[in-house]
Amino acid sequence: MTSTGTKIFDEVAKLLSGAAGMAQGLRDEIDSLIKSQLDRLISDMELVKREELEVVKDMASKARQEVEELKEKVAALEAEVASLKNGKTSTKDM
Repeated sequence: MTSTGTKIFDEVAKLLSGAAGMAQGLRDEIDSLIKSQLDRLISDMELVKREELEVVKDMASKARQEVEELKEKVAALEAEVASLKNGKTSTKDM
């Protein structure tokens, strides 16, 4: 009876081992499928990488700074034009 009991336990162990292997394979397949779907979803959303965002932020900051500098230059030139229209000499000519 001992050998029969051992055989049963061996068979049960084989079944459980096989089931565990199948469960692991199924889990790996599900993980792969979910990752694939998430990658597709993210690419469809047209998200940008953080590095690209930082580059664009830097470009926008530089553009804002240039705009401010140009506004100051335009204001100075407008003031100079206005003074020339009024018949006054520019402070730069002196």
